[in-house]
Amino acid sequence: MKITTIHIIRVTPYKLAKVFAFTALLVALGFSAVAQKKLDIKHADKLKGGKTPEGEKFGKLIGNVVLVQNKTTIYCDSAYFFKAKNYVEAFGKVRITEGDSVTITGGKLEYDGNSKVAQLRNNVVFTKLGTATLYTDNLDFDRTRNMAYYRNNGRLVDSVNVLTSRKGYYNVSTNMASFKRDVKVTNPDNTMTSDSLQYNSRSKIIYFRTPTTVVNKKDSSTVVYEQGFYETRSKKSILDLGTAETPDYKLDAEKFNLDDINKRYLFRRNVVMTNKKEKLIIRGQSLDYYRAEGISKVYDNAYIAKVTDNNDTLYISADTLVSIESPDPTKKRLLAYHNVKIFRKDLQGLADSLAYQISDSTLYFFKDPVLWSEGNQMTADSISMLIQNNTIDKIFMVSKAFVISQDTLINFNQIKGRKMTTHFRNKSIDRVVVEGNGESLYFALDEKTNVAMGMNKIICSYITIRFKEGRLNNLSFYVKPESNFIPPHELTPDGIKLDGFSWKANLKPKRSDVVKPQLAPLKPQKELQNPPATIPPGKK
Repeated sequence: MKITTIHIIRVTPYKLAKVFAFTALLVALGFSAVAQKKLDIKHADKLKGGKTPEGEKFGKLIGNVVLVQNKTTIYCDSAYFFKAKNYVEAFGKVRITEGDSVTITGGKLEYDGNSKVAQLRNNVVFTKLGTATLYTDNLDFDRTRNMAYYRNNGRLVDSVNVLTSRKGYYNVSTNMASFKRDVKVTNPDNTMTSDSLQYNSRSKIIYFRTPTTVVNKKDSSTVVYEQGFYETRSKKSILDLGTAETPDYKLDAEKFNLDDINKRYLFRRNVVMTNKKEKLIIRGQSLDYYRAEGISKVYDNAYIAKVTDNNDTLYISADTLVSIESPDPTKKRLLAYHNVKIFRKDLQGLADSLAYQISDSTLYFFKDPVLWSEGNQMTADSISMLIQNNTIDKIFMVSKAFVISQDTLINFNQIKGRKMTTHFRNKSIDRVVVEGNGESLYFALDEKTNVAMGMNKIICSYITIRFKEGRLNNLSFYVKPESNFIPPHELTPDGIKLDGFSWKANLKPKRSDVVKPQLAPLKPQKELQNPPATIPPGKK
């Protein structure tokens, strides 16, 4: 019986670790060898050998050349194949296929089988099945990263959009393309220009990365988007920090939600809409625009700023402001309803609702309107204000018109009538004309002693009241006036007020009641919630 000697070798932990490390290295090398499979010649009509001046061997392949590496197949008319370097230079009708989805054609190719980077030149066309086609003269395709990029002008075309730029990067795995420098997007609805944006060729969504100008092809309206995205199929957008502009209007907001299909556009946070021709600025925190109807609705701390003469500004606030556009100038108007307040240095007012007729530059106040101007209070069932040359020209008061003012002794001078017209000159009340059922109470003061001499009470169909520096100066009465002078000692509390007297000075709004504060601006988000395209290191 043969006895076999068994040798027992003591292995220390250190030696054992080295064995494992060596084994792992062999395994890794084995996998690497599979992953870095060499380029193989599948077909060529002719094969010739050659050497470079440095003595490097290569094979010259001529006619119907086909080379293969894993799922990548290279077709060309001729090629220099450096087998030792796993490298090929291909010429003439170059075509690369990457599986069934990617096809690239060009005039020249340099391909490194180790790094798996293909450099194509001259009339390059990169096509991903069912998504988009990229055209350029210089394209690099990194198979490992599945990334194609160009640095000297390119154009991506799909069923919806055409995108051009000086630089571009296309991630084949995610279908996300990044475009940089002189970016332009065209589609049936819009033209977009930007310094940088991203586009998903499968979902057809454009992502705005830097300020992007969008021009509508139908009406030439312009929008500048800071960031956000636009779905070109559904024509919906959610955007931040944008500006929109038409020949008549300019609009700024921090958040845009746009629906081009239904023509419904929502703007939120610090909304500013400017009517250029009318010098009107509308502010609020929310604006809904219904394009088909030409209606804009502003609410949440909404107010209007109307620039008038000498850059003085008339402010109007309300719960809701509505702007109505129309090709017919007579139908263009601005509405304000519920809790209307107005303020200017020399004019304040209240009403339930208001309408501004743009064609005749007239403001109409409804439901218990009251105006104050230089100490004069004006009320009526209906009040309208004519603005000419950007300043108040006339105020018309209809039905139960009533004007009240205080003198230096705090007496109330009063005028009432069926209809009144207040005329302005140099931004101050010049005169008031009363037509129908006129009544007046006027306190006479001694100019030297400033002591009340008595009160004039006059009834007359037609009255003209003249003012000087905003104060009542004199009155003229026409058509059978009835006058009664009452001395101070005969005045009674009931006798010093006309029927319908109501002094509302405590309701007079201040500027802070009308001009609403804006919200602190949002900080621009550095990145949006969508997958960015992967850009090769050093290629930005």
